[in-house]
Amino acid sequence: MLKKFVRTMAYIGGIATGFYLFASAPGIHKKKKWQHLTGWDYAHRGLYDNEHGIPENSMAAFRRAVDKGYGIELDVHLTADNQLVVFHDDTLTRMCGMNKKISSFLYSDLMQLRLLGTEEGIPLFKDVLELIDGKVPLIIELKVDGSNQNLLCPLVWQLLSRYKGDYCIESFHPFVLQWFKRHEPQVVRGQLSCNFFKENPHCDIVLFLMSNLMTNFFTHPDFIAYKYLDLDNPAVIYNRKPFHIMTVVWTIPGKPTYDRFKNKVDVMIFEGFEP
Repeated sequence: MLKKFVRTMAYIGGIATGFYLFASAPGIHKKKKWQHLTGWDYAHRGLYDNEHGIPENSMAAFRRAVDKGYGIELDVHLTADNQLVVFHDDTLTRMCGMNKKISSFLYSDLMQLRLLGTEEGIPLFKDVLELIDGKVPLIIELKVDGSNQNLLCPLVWQLLSRYKGDYCIESFHPFVLQWFKRHEPQVVRGQLSCNFFKENPHCDIVLFLMSNLMTNFFTHPDFIAYKYLDLDNPAVIYNRKPFHIMTVVWTIPGKPTYDRFKNKVDVMIFEGFEP
């Protein structure tokens, strides 16, 4: 009886391990597709300084990053009238003092708002692209609201298809990667994730799949963008070792951490200091 139980458990364990390895595998990618994005440090939401009048994801923060020669990570949302704006949070609470979702606003209304009481407003994505104009590379995170990826992605592509600079897209939402894989496979795409259970252990199958990159089998990301504190995740190690996938880490908080990871990953996103 005991031997039968052990054999059964070993069989189940083998199937589970096989599924884990299959689901987490990113596929084979050629380095030349993304190597032009390496060799840069990327300023998180621009080279911002919220305490000194240069708010995150503002034109001032992007201009400052360009002037100092840093790549830029930024975030793109869709408004109620299908305008692409650069803003991180789902709501306006933290940056504008209004507890409402940014996706519920027309852009004409958002134009009246200011970031953290400065003169800076919420920029349009097209205006940010015009400002940067290929001077530094971009990591563009697409923020999905509900299930609007099938509207968000083509609108983003309309602008990027005419943009001459270097860029890649990333998202926590695997359907964003799937859209680009299907429609514009030449675009470098990355799966954003972290170990969601470190700070809040609980049972959640979706977060388990996301933490362990188990949507890779159908999105085939060109890179993974993972929280720097969580690189010991087995799925991350699996992606990095046999597959040698491009690895982006977020968000590096200071020079000692920067120096520790400098030669261990391909790209670092930093904030709160200058490398």
